[in-house]
Amino acid sequence: MNIIRASESESNRRNEMSTIFVDGFYQWLNYFSKDKAKLYKTFAHMFNEEVFYTAVVDDRIAAIAACTTNNIPSVRLKYSEFRKHLGLFMGSIAYVILNKEFEKKQYPFQLSEKMGAIEFVATSVDYRGQGVATELLISIIHSTSYDEYVLEVADTNTSAIKLYEKLGFAEFMRIPQKHSEKSGVNDLVYMKHVKVKEVGD
Repeated sequence: MNIIRASESESNRRNEMSTIFVDGFYQWLNYFSKDKAKLYKTFAHMFNEEVFYTAVVDDRIAAIAACTTNNIPSVRLKYSEFRKHLGLFMGSIAYVILNKEFEKKQYPFQLSEKMGAIEFVATSVDYRGQGVATELLISIIHSTSYDEYVLEVADTNTSAIKLYEKLGFAEFMRIPQKHSEKSGVNDLVYMKHVKVKEVGD
């Protein structure tokens, strides 16, 4: 397995990243379209490759995750791409909702300069259950210089919560969600990992 920043890839891997992203978050994205092929095309443009990391196995991306600060968005959305692939009406709705949720994301706590936000963790359907997301997150934490790492996860995503706990993340806040019957999410759980400094740091 080779773990690299997306910007360091020798080829354009945005389509692969988009496929993994859509498959991983389809539960929320299918409101905008049930057609995965349309969604793959819609989101291929958005990744800020400077803050996205990829786990590559046999020249295929097996998992993705972003690690960023409060002032650098993980994704940059283009209204024209949403209109092009989802149509004027749904493209406009999707852009407005996701621009607020993704690009202008507000955490319910202050992100400091020494705190890295881990976002959009997703594993390819073909590589789930093989530990690639674990290796990816370990690599991100070891290779970046933040003192603390935070992430957001749905309370119903118990497998992800168990993974994060194994990596040393602990819950420190949860926010109840409106319309939980519709979304299937009762709370958004916020977890934090404090990096243990090695001797000599």
